[in-house]
Amino acid sequence: MTHFRKSTATAAVAVLLLTACSTTTGGTAGGGTAGRDLTAAGTYPIESLDPHGAQGATTGTQLAAQAIFSRLVRPDATGQVTGDLAEKWEPGATAAQWNFHLRSGATFSDGKPVTSADVVASFERMQKLDGPNAANFPDYEMTAPSADQVTLTAPAPDASIPRKLGLFYVIPAGVTAEDTAFFERPVGSGPFTVNRFAPSEVLAMSANSKHWAGAPQLDRLEIRTIPDLSARLTALRTGEVDVVWGIPDDQLPVLRGTSGVTVETVPSTAVFTMWFNSSSPALKSPKVRRALWQAVDFATIIKQLYPETGALADGLVAPPVLGYAKQEPVGYDPQAAKAALREAGFESGEKLRLQFSDAEFRPFVQAVASGLAESGVQVDVLEKEKAVFTKDLLALNWDINFQQLATPTYDAASNLGRLYPCAAGRTGYCNKELDALLAKAGASADEAERAELYGQAGQIIWRDAVGMYPMTVKLAYAWGKKVTEFTPDPSGLPDFSRVKLTAK
Repeated sequence: MTHFRKSTATAAVAVLLLTACSTTTGGTAGGGTAGRDLTAAGTYPIESLDPHGAQGATTGTQLAAQAIFSRLVRPDATGQVTGDLAEKWEPGATAAQWNFHLRSGATFSDGKPVTSADVVASFERMQKLDGPNAANFPDYEMTAPSADQVTLTAPAPDASIPRKLGLFYVIPAGVTAEDTAFFERPVGSGPFTVNRFAPSEVLAMSANSKHWAGAPQLDRLEIRTIPDLSARLTALRTGEVDVVWGIPDDQLPVLRGTSGVTVETVPSTAVFTMWFNSSSPALKSPKVRRALWQAVDFATIIKQLYPETGALADGLVAPPVLGYAKQEPVGYDPQAAKAALREAGFESGEKLRLQFSDAEFRPFVQAVASGLAESGVQVDVLEKEKAVFTKDLLALNWDINFQQLATPTYDAASNLGRLYPCAAGRTGYCNKELDALLAKAGASADEAERAELYGQAGQIIWRDAVGMYPMTVKLAYAWGKKVTEFTPDPSGLPDFSRVKLTAK
């Protein structure tokens, strides 16, 4: 059995810090005496406010975007689709076409009405920029039959369109793909407006009094990045910060022992996912890939590194996601793994390239490499900068690829349906039977049928060990006593427009 020491470096990642500004009545920054100002610390920095660009799918940009802009529809904290700019929607004759009816009275923060022209222009801008969110809508077309209605048409039936639109944000028409200055002080229709933005440093916001649902309870939010973990948690304990999340396991007992602090963990939509490159000669055989899965004692690794925020996964997507289906566990069996590798003619002298990004995952990845080494499988652990990681991921320049893969749409269509077809080319794996199941699931407007079909697809992926799926992730939140109404979000994107505070 592999032995290793848990390191606090597992959570030494960049963080969001929403620090409160002074109130007009003399309140101070942070927790202080501010009556309607909130301070919170999340997980990742905000590098861009452009929800259509290259950073559009990052946690930081998504958190900022949901505060500043609006969507046609959005997921609530349980994953159900609710209306935002659209007050109702329905499919056409088939699920290849969806109609969205805009609510009346919605305006941008400058007072101009939000119209179907703004929605269409935003969709076309997202497609032109070809960022990560555009990949959910290949060759889709959005049109505006009237000023208060838009129609999204797909090349083939796509019942997941409403959930996938949870990643699509509306900005005013006329903002070009090249317009970066707009996002220094953007105009949006979300619950907050931007006062100042410095990438990866600070985002200062105020309540939008023109928001269609009414101004939020908070007056101001100020989002800052504080890289030092201990400083962030100290700020929570001293009251300078009101809400934090993405807390490492070894810090949770300390926070639970802090007077006036509430700690809660919630199941997330994320699963630790370790794809095998099936186009690599050494990994073409499902028997080899499954044997490698058996060779790692994931239960022990999780117990030591993530005793509260991790659990052995039993599916490809997390339980909150439509399409989750429980699979037969792949148990730790190093002797069976060694025998299967010998039988398959696996060359033990060949090193496998295991790539990952983000230092917080380093201890986990190194533990996996140690487990494989005990079965005679040599691994080169390659920690890469995000841009290099992404480039190599798409080029299949790896043998094992580690990602914490979330499903923010709460729909397996944007995970299984997007990443596993032969045409996606993400893993080097191709199975026509799987393609047929995924296509049928994507076309069905019946959610029960879709869940069943994605479950069948998941059985194939799990059986053939397209990857290892070791751990489902919980998110740990903590908040101070002045916060009276706060809902932890499974995607790490809490909705601060609905937070309430105690009276001053």
